Amino acid sequence: MNPRFLQKTGAVMASALLKSIFVVLLLAISAPSSSSIPFVVFHGIADQCDSKEVSQFPQLLSNWSGSKGYCMYVVVIRLARSLLQEIGDGFWDSWFMPLYKQAEIACEKVKELKELSNGYNIVGLSQVLKKHSVDSFQGNLIGRAVLEFCDDGPPVNNFVSLAGPHAGEASVPLCGSGTICLVLGNLIKSPIYSDYVQDHLAPSGYIKIPTDIPKYMEKCKFLPKLNNENSTERNSTYKTRFTSLQNLVLIKFENDTVLVPRETSWFGYYSVGTFNTILPPQQTALYKEDWIGLKTLDDAGRVKYISVMGNHLKISHDDMKKHIVPYLEEKLEEPIRQALL
Repeated sequence: MNPRFLQKTGAVMASALLKSIFVVLLLAISAPSSSSIPFVVFHGIADQCDSKEVSQFPQLLSNWSGSKGYCMYVVVIRLARSLLQEIGDGFWDSWFMPLYKQAEIACEKVKELKELSNGYNIVGLSQVLKKHSVDSFQGNLIGRAVLEFCDDGPPVNNFVSLAGPHAGEASVPLCGSGTICLVLGNLIKSPIYSDYVQDHLAPSGYIKIPTDIPKYMEKCKFLPKLNNENSTERNSTYKTRFTSLQNLVLIKFENDTVLVPRETSWFGYYSVGTFNTILPPQQTALYKEDWIGLKTLDDAGRVKYISVMGNHLKISHDDMKKHIVPYLEEKLEEPIRQALL
């Protein structure tokens, strides 16, 4: 790695951040009924909720469930027009805003929505961005961070996760071509657990290399906290909030070629120190020692391990109706519904 390149890249990013306003955009999805508990779909942050490809998913869920839905994604509004022209339409931001910052912003927006104050459901997506040929897994993790980290946030009833890298991701997502991908490529070639990469490359927050677990535990700034992995810093509040879920629905795609390993969708992962053995969730330390309450939820019958055919996020309408919609159909009690009108 060329030190001058990293120094120059860091200067550009620091300058950009000084000229930025962080916002969360929500797209309200119309629904035939206002008496159902609302839901929020967390997309990969480079997605746009109002695009035809992305908006169709929550709109279908809203139509089928009768629940009002919101689509959430985090963007950065650039004040410097020249910078905007240089780096594109927010793609830079989706890669280089740290995940903990994204979660903080999403938390504040969720708390501002009166419609969510008495509870809501989360649908997390691990979105593939066809425009840039990018694998963006962050929607699921941001949704779970809102659940666990968000102080004074509204209660989450059900969490439905589609292809989420909950136990980590062992491969850095591919970027494709273009100027920004050259910058990204150089960052990826840097040590993934260095402070610089952790602060400037969002996916580094959930990259978990099974042959480098000591460094992951020491330097990775997002997933170890989200999964309560550090025994000296374990937070009982995260576990309490996670186990408050009525249902946790974990959907794995049988032919997923994006997640490495695909079992991470169920909290399964490689055995420490090797890429040769994949542990099912019940054999991991996270489950057996119940770091975030996954075992507690499972013992109570509130974890649904769902496997569907197809590659990453290639879910059929029939499977959506069967595995997602039932968890979005719960109705508000009448006094609460009247208070929100």
